[in-house]
Amino acid sequence: MFRLTQLLQELVTPSEVRPHRDLPGPVVIWNLIRRCNLTCKHCYSISADKDFSGELSTAEACTVLEDLQAFKVPVLILSGGEPLLRPDIFELSARAKAMGFYVGLSTNGTLIDAALADKIASIGYDYVGISLDGLAETHDRFRRKAGAFVASLEALRLCRDRGMKVGMRFTLTQENAHDLPGLLDLMAIEGIDKFYLSHLNYAGRGNKNRKTDAHFQTTRQAMDLLIERCWAGIQAGQAAEFVTGNNDADGVYLLRWVEQNHPEKAEHIRQKLMQWGGNASGVNIANIDNLGVVHPDTMWWNYPLGNVRERPFSHIWQDTSDPVMAGLKQRPRRVEGRCATCTHFAICGGNTRVRAWQTSGNLWAEDPGCYLDDSEIGRLP
Repeated sequence: MFRLTQLLQELVTPSEVRPHRDLPGPVVIWNLIRRCNLTCKHCYSISADKDFSGELSTAEACTVLEDLQAFKVPVLILSGGEPLLRPDIFELSARAKAMGFYVGLSTNGTLIDAALADKIASIGYDYVGISLDGLAETHDRFRRKAGAFVASLEALRLCRDRGMKVGMRFTLTQENAHDLPGLLDLMAIEGIDKFYLSHLNYAGRGNKNRKTDAHFQTTRQAMDLLIERCWAGIQAGQAAEFVTGNNDADGVYLLRWVEQNHPEKAEHIRQKLMQWGGNASGVNIANIDNLGVVHPDTMWWNYPLGNVRERPFSHIWQDTSDPVMAGLKQRPRRVEGRCATCTHFAICGGNTRVRAWQTSGNLWAEDPGCYLDDSEIGRLP
């Protein structure tokens, strides 16, 4: 995750630069259930409104929690499907909170009414993220359900009014990018704490010209807007938080913005970006799916590392006999193509490896999702 607000805040109140350091244990995104009341167009878990067999029982999930605690996992993001459809969601959430985890809930929000919001508030989630794919017409089309936007927006309000930290989660595509300004306006009007922009892991672009490719132009325009809104908020003393995910080139893009607008602060920001270190799949970010299968992150569902029913997560995560895990944990990673010659490799870490794998079959090939051209990464034509 790229913490845009935190980095821009460094322009106002710089903090000490420290060496890059991995977390004691990874942040775990746990898809507790695959069932969902919606069938969204961009769902990575390919959920549906039906029960899926073989999901972890309550007892098995509690065993996993104990292992995660002992392994010093700091953060759990409980997701789905729709996690609120899991009968024991509050039992597991309360247990996780009592064990000392930072616990986030990732939901589409359509099931949340006043009574359920009260229950969610009573658990004490550290963060509740609710997905919006655009304004009303766009969101309902993406979610394939009329009225989904109204329900999700009401859920945001209900959680906000109960004192919870809430955030909008937005997956950027060419089909919904036009609604980004309106969503950011809505965030400000509603007093929402956080905005998370997830880059969709497009595939198939290969070596198209990054200066004119429509996908890349959409990404750049979205980042320009996000940086502009975030910086304006910081200058106005507002506390809203902006973060992005699934494209670590965002760090380099921010550095170029700082070089152009605050050149005297550029070296400090570059050092802080290197402290961040870019892509953390297989190192600081982990995924457990609804069947207990462990993956390097949520975009790697077609690559299993092992199952928590057969081996504890802590054992699976440290096992570098798996060639993918060995490569992901290596510092620096041995990437190829334009990523290998990028002068900013220490910032993004080679970006999201899964895109290279899906498009070329080579895990270590250059990332086809990098939206920076050769001159921006310091590479000769």
